[in-house]
Amino acid sequence: MTDEEQEVWGRHFERLKRLLDEGDLVLAGPTLGPINTGIVVFEAPDEEAARRFMNDDPAVTGGYARGEIRPFRVSLLRNG
Repeated sequence: MTDEEQEVWGRHFERLKRLLDEGDLVLAGPTLGPINTGIVVFEAPDEEAARRFMNDDPAVTGGYARGEIRPFRVSLLRNG
C-alpha cells in the first residue's frame, strides 16, 4: 500500500473502533480469501441513516472501497 492508502485505511479502522465504542457498530472485518472484501454490520434507524454511515467512511469517500447497503434481520443467534 502507498502511504496515502495506509493513512486512509487507518482512518477507516479508527472510525470503526470509535463507532464500536459508541454502540453503533455490531461487527466489522475482512473476508478471507483471494478477493479483498469487508463486512460491516451496524445499526441504523432507516436507510438514509445507513447510507450516511456508509458514505461517511474515509475508504468509501476516498474511492478505496465501494459500499453496498443490505438490510439484515437476525434469525438465529448463538447465546441470544
